[in-house]
Amino acid sequence: MALTRTSEVIPIVKGKLQLGTWQGIFLFEHRRDPHRRRIVVTVMGK
Repeated sequence: MALTRTSEVIPIVKGKLQLGTWQGIFLFEHRRDPHRRRIVVTVMGK
């Protein structure tokens, strides 16, 4: 948590993520032992 951000805001237009040419979404795990991870997605719109 201290090394990386824990949240991100990504615009969606016409059902598609608005990422730049070289942008992507990645999840990096900094632990050796396997464990469960919960990801929460909140969609806001009109």
